[in-house]
Amino acid sequence: MKADFQNTYAALPDPLFVRQAPVPVAQPKGLALNEDLADALGISFDDDWADVVAGNRIPEGADPITQAYAGHQFGHWNPQLGDGRAVLLGEVAGFDIQLKGSGRTPWSRGGDGRAWIGPVLREFIVSEAMHALGVPTTRALAMVETGEKILRDDGLLPGAVLARVAPSHIRVGTFQYFAARQDLDSLAALFEHTADRHFDGTRDPGTVLQAAVERQAALVAQWMGLGFIHGVMNTDNAHVAGITIDYGPCAFMDAFHPMKVFSSIDHGSRYAFANQPGIAAWNMAQFATALLPLMDDRDAAIAQFTDIVHGFSDLFEAAYRQVFCAKLGVANTPDADGLIAQALDMMAEQGADFTTTFAQAEAGFDGTALANHPDFAAWFKAKADLATTVPINPQVIPRNHLVQQAIDAAVAGDLAPFHALWQAGKTPFKRPDDPALTAPPRPQDLVQRTFCGT
Repeated sequence: MKADFQNTYAALPDPLFVRQAPVPVAQPKGLALNEDLADALGISFDDDWADVVAGNRIPEGADPITQAYAGHQFGHWNPQLGDGRAVLLGEVAGFDIQLKGSGRTPWSRGGDGRAWIGPVLREFIVSEAMHALGVPTTRALAMVETGEKILRDDGLLPGAVLARVAPSHIRVGTFQYFAARQDLDSLAALFEHTADRHFDGTRDPGTVLQAAVERQAALVAQWMGLGFIHGVMNTDNAHVAGITIDYGPCAFMDAFHPMKVFSSIDHGSRYAFANQPGIAAWNMAQFATALLPLMDDRDAAIAQFTDIVHGFSDLFEAAYRQVFCAKLGVANTPDADGLIAQALDMMAEQGADFTTTFAQAEAGFDGTALANHPDFAAWFKAKADLATTVPINPQVIPRNHLVQQAIDAAVAGDLAPFHALWQAGKTPFKRPDDPALTAPPRPQDLVQRTFCGT
């Protein structure tokens, strides 16, 4: 691997990270290489690229580290988390290159630091699909098998490493880590680095918080417009710059229900589909709290930051309306709010497939469960009165059952389903030749639970 590495995060004060090389693996085997992304970043790989992605060879110029962070996990404070199974090699063209599943680190908390092929493949497919859908996200550069078996609840499974690319891996929990320790020097250094990297170099925490709230509101509105459920919206999984990060038990809904949950560990439905905007606002409140030590006048800052966080709701509602007006092809006005809400209510009552329903918007929802609702005709007439544009909706999303089938096939040594799903996801607004890539799951294929990768 040849790339022009920069290591600006590794130049920050020592408390922000620990220098850590990835742990070599037994027999790396390349599974997928995202050549388009590599070319865009100016990265060239040689024939033994799998050695680099697996962690067996450190590329020239890299300075491997693991990052410190804390976080609220399902609302409960954990003062020390950190990269328990990831190593940041450095930055290329302003983007982090991180190896996920690269072995134990000082933050592993008793875990093995490894990943098996299931969550690695899921993140590869879903993150690349999200990018193609126009959603800010981390991306997948490469995937390798390690030649080792990883012990999980389902037994021994093939190990894998994902090379992940991101504008950074700076989380709300990164700020919380230093604010909680009252380490103001590290907190200030982190803030300046973050501001330079994501917020045009401003040195005003209020300006950064306002921008973070705006981006987070826009991001979650995009999630909602795709029927996407992140599954673990802990503050350590919330990027301060409004980027989708940490694809664990994530999923796209099939039959629409506002309180749908897939994550096997979300027992209280904290991160259900409809709860995501409120949780995002809560996470931004934790970010605001972590920024307070940087302010000279704490009382004035509390008042200012409170107003900013309380503004999340209006920002989200405006972004949400924009997303769904585009999906329905109607004018973006407050008059559309009732139309959107009624459509989703009817879909929930009918158990209508989220993606298929909106994919048929241009065809008048022909053949969808929504069209069978007794109130549909009146609703559709009201929609026609507001119609201004052609509806814009994806035809292809990485459906849960297709991802699971790709994982099962990969465990058996067959990567063809993975490649078919990856390729289809590159052009999500185009209907693929294979109808199986767009069809809702049959009852026997339905996936009700998704799992974290640890």
